[in-house]
Amino acid sequence: MDELTSVFIQESREQLAEMEAGLLVLEQSPDDPGNGELINAIFRAAHTVKGASGVVECHFIENFMHKVENVLDRLRNGEIPVSGGLASLLLKCGDHLTTLIGVLEAGLPEPAPADQATGDALLAELSERYLASAAAGDTAVSLRDSESGEVMASGGGIVVTDSWHISVRFGRDVLRGGMDPLSFLRFLGSLGEILAIETISDAMPAAAEMDPESCYLGFEIRLQTRASKADIERVFDFVREDCELRILPPNSKLTDYLKLIEALPEDDMRIGEILVRSGALTQAELDEGLNAQRDEAPLASADNPPHIGEILVDNKVVQKELVDAAVGKQSRIQDKKAVEARLIRVQADKLDQLIDLVGEMVIAGASANLLARRSGKAELVESTSVLSRLVESIRDAALQLRMVQIGETFNRFNRVVRDVAKELGKEIDLVINGADTELDKSVVEKIGDPLMHLVRNSVDHGIEAASVRAQNGKNVRGQIELNAFHDSGSIVIQVRDDGGGLPKSKIRSKAIERGLIQAEQSLSDQDVINLIFEPGFSTADQVTNISGRGVGMDVVRRNIQSLRGSIDVSSEEGIGTTFTIRLPLTLAIIDGFLVGVGRAAYVIPLDMVVECIELDSHGVDRDFLNLRGEVLPFIRLRALFELPDDAPPRENVVVVHYGGQKAGIVVDQLMGEFQTVIKPLSSMFSHLRGIGGSTILGTGDVALILDVQALVQRNSRIEEKTLNQASLARAS
Repeated sequence: MDELTSVFIQESREQLAEMEAGLLVLEQSPDDPGNGELINAIFRAAHTVKGASGVVECHFIENFMHKVENVLDRLRNGEIPVSGGLASLLLKCGDHLTTLIGVLEAGLPEPAPADQATGDALLAELSERYLASAAAGDTAVSLRDSESGEVMASGGGIVVTDSWHISVRFGRDVLRGGMDPLSFLRFLGSLGEILAIETISDAMPAAAEMDPESCYLGFEIRLQTRASKADIERVFDFVREDCELRILPPNSKLTDYLKLIEALPEDDMRIGEILVRSGALTQAELDEGLNAQRDEAPLASADNPPHIGEILVDNKVVQKELVDAAVGKQSRIQDKKAVEARLIRVQADKLDQLIDLVGEMVIAGASANLLARRSGKAELVESTSVLSRLVESIRDAALQLRMVQIGETFNRFNRVVRDVAKELGKEIDLVINGADTELDKSVVEKIGDPLMHLVRNSVDHGIEAASVRAQNGKNVRGQIELNAFHDSGSIVIQVRDDGGGLPKSKIRSKAIERGLIQAEQSLSDQDVINLIFEPGFSTADQVTNISGRGVGMDVVRRNIQSLRGSIDVSSEEGIGTTFTIRLPLTLAIIDGFLVGVGRAAYVIPLDMVVECIELDSHGVDRDFLNLRGEVLPFIRLRALFELPDDAPPRENVVVVHYGGQKAGIVVDQLMGEFQTVIKPLSSMFSHLRGIGGSTILGTGDVALILDVQALVQRNSRIEEKTLNQASLARAS
């Protein structure tokens, strides 16, 4: 695939996303008086795709988008109203355009027969529902034109107010040059029909002062014609230097010119060039205006130079509305060019290669640092310290290149919620918060599918039918929220709905039915809720094309855990359900805190470290300590990993926090901060809990990265189990 086609595919998908987002907003608020700009934006997106497809010679996209553009053109002209049916049909056209872009990307010469049939059906529906009236209107206009011709031939007259207005003042020397003003009027009549003409004689002097060889006449003319402004101006070519000529288009032409200005390519053009290229201004009129601007420039103040637009309007050669449209077009082009100048497209694999090299540089820098400290040379230690700071800055800058906003992923779900809600006959609003929250591109790419499943589940299982909501005193329109924010070096994504909540009794019954738990088994509410993550579990009574097959929630959890993340769910029956996903900001390089247990080294993500304290003698025989009046449970790495070495006389506790919970990790040594290049563990170690990856130290040794989330959750489970046992003991 050549570079031009590759750029077209990428930009077309961006334009398609803008078009889809606009159509969804339009569908929700069709009567909003501010929809004009939104409709223009949708039209511009479709027009850009159509125009660019012609440049890359992709005719099957160009032909399809031509008819879509015609419908959008009628929509923005107010010829057809905004409606749900129109928005739905245009969204289907957008889906088909996605298919056509995929065909082009695959290098195929044309769409498959099934895809072609789908496109033909959509075009036929567009023509029948939204373009047939336009064709009928054109036929009616043609009939009226022919009828008008018959009336005039029989001596009748017509009353037309929509016509060109021509104002001409002949110069004094026209007659001396052998020119007859009336011949110009007769030639003008050959272009169309002169509806009205008024002779202007205000320049005529008294009879005693009149020169018989001088011309004192002017005319105000109304002309009905299909000719262009340039054609009309050419009538007066021979006296152009010896007359004052102003040509104003009919009112209907204003709309045509505005559309032409809007449809002009986004090149660097000045206001005058835009007006000339649209046909609203002739080159001679522009030259005259530029000359006037140059003449006025020395007389104007530096703070208020003469503007060509104002001069053209004052000269009455163009309407103010057209100048305003040209100024708006110029501003949009300049703004877009400014944005494009700040952006550069880079292939993702090049960024990945850069991150890998930075990772190797971090490891090499750590090794150089270690050797410098061992040498004992102060100058060398200082130099490597400076190098380490620079490496850290390069690392942060490189990682920032891969950070993208999650809003693009969130916005995809507007369409998902709309389509699924329509299919189920529900009314649901999607609210997005924190769309500007950034995280690593590789994380964004992999979180889309789990989020898709959660959102569809919320629409299908979470939000009740409108009648049920009304009976329960709720707003008949349900609401789903997508929230994103940073917390303790992680990104938190929440999918929340205000539906009926998870039916705990039904979940328990289904679990017993499937043999996941015993009927007499005692489970907490949270344990019951967590059963939804079991493989093949579903509470749906019947299988639909949306859900009910029992494939999904276990895959969601597995995919999130593969990203070193976690998913929790909280639910209250009748109120709603919240799924909370916690993910690392990046999968590549992190700031770590290096600790030692025996001869082994471990890394704790620095963002999760709160403080370090010494473990006193009171904590030797128990798994918690008193941290300034707060009970802090802790876990001993030596016992967890069954290390054979004996504990040293002095141990330390690293206090960490995750998801609003605190815990302690007991270690032998505190070895300080460490830039950590994350190396994933092999799949054969995927069953390990408490280990999130590995890294290479400056010595060449391997250190394991602790999964703080798993350790904190393990502590919570142990604590909850202890409390339950104590409660049962007291009850007995």
